[in-house]
Order: sequence, then C-alpha cells, then structure tokens
Amino acid sequence: MIEQIISLVTGFIIHTISAFGYLGVAALMGIESACIPLPSEIIAPFAGFLASTGRFSLWGVAVAGGVGSMLGSWLTYEIGRWGGRPFVEKYGKYILISRHDLDIADKFFEKYGHLSTFIGRMLPVVRTFISLPAGIARVKLVPFLLYSFIGSVIWTYILAFFGMKLGENWGALRNQLHGFDTAIIGLILLFGIYWVYRHIKNSRRA
Repeated sequence: MIEQIISLVTGFIIHTISAFGYLGVAALMGIESACIPLPSEIIAPFAGFLASTGRFSLWGVAVAGGVGSMLGSWLTYEIGRWGGRPFVEKYGKYILISRHDLDIADKFFEKYGHLSTFIGRMLPVVRTFISLPAGIARVKLVPFLLYSFIGSVIWTYILAFFGMKLGENWGALRNQLHGFDTAIIGLILLFGIYWVYRHIKNSRRA
C-alpha cells in the first residue's frame, strides 16, 4: 500500500515537471514549503536530470525552485502568524505535520533567529517547517522572504546539479551497471517509504 502511494507521488512529480516545465518545478517546491511532505530530494534532481537533456537550464531550475519555495513559505508564514501553533497542531496532522517536526523547527528558529530561514532552507525536514515558527514569531516579512528565496535557490541548485551530472553519465552507467534503473527506482521508493513512516511515527508519538 505504502509503495503504491510513493509510486503515485513520484509519478506525480515526474509528470508535473515534464508537463509544466519551470512552472511545475516552482509549484512542487511551493507545495513542499507549504508544509506538505513532497520531497525536494526527488523534485530538484529530476529537474536537473532533464537539464542534462537541454530542456532546462540549471540556473532556471534553481530560480524556479526558489520562487516556488518563497511563495509556499509565505503561505505557511501567514498561517503561523494568524493561526499560531495551536491551529497548526490541530490541523497539521491531516498533512503529516507532527509536533515533533514543529519542535525541531522551533528549536532551530530559537537558536539561529532570522538566519534560521536562510540556513533552514538548505536542511532536510527543517526547510519544510521553518516558516511556521517564523510566522508565529512575526518576523519581518520582506527579510524572511528574501532569506527563503536565496536559501532555496542554493538548495535547489545543489540537488539539480547532482541530477544533471547523473543524467550526463546515464548512458555509461546503464551499460556498466545492469539493472541500474531498477536500483534508482528502488532507492526512491525506499526514501519515500521512510519519509511517510517517519511522519506517521512522530505523529503517533506526539
């Protein structure tokens, strides 16, 4: 069951980017930054993979990811600002937001203050939820959005770069490593299963 869900999510990501290009990259990264666990670790590398074919430019993917993340962050910032943590704790469980995730983001924000947005955008898990404590703390919106954009551009560029390099060497790797395609799909599925399992476990624990 979980494998089917992850397969559908991965297929959704691939179809969206293939069909809508940069807009699809921006939309998917925006969804992730809106506290919905749609992993950028799949989104950006696949876009980078397509960049190796000449369809995208690497910087175009990075900027699209930055814009999408900034807009998604703005949404969750406003939710945190007007609804506060009680609202998020009450309804977040429906999109796999656990108190454990919120605690991680809160502690990170308390430790690094305004820079937490910039730093957090380049860290798994933290990047997805850091906008909520920023909104609850009501930090200044313009610097928040700027840090979010810059941090997300860097994060997206790094992931897309690896995807592009993989694409450039895809043919050689397929010839050298039989079943490599299957291995990559298997790794993606395992990552997705772990991602969902972790959120469900932390939600139940909380």
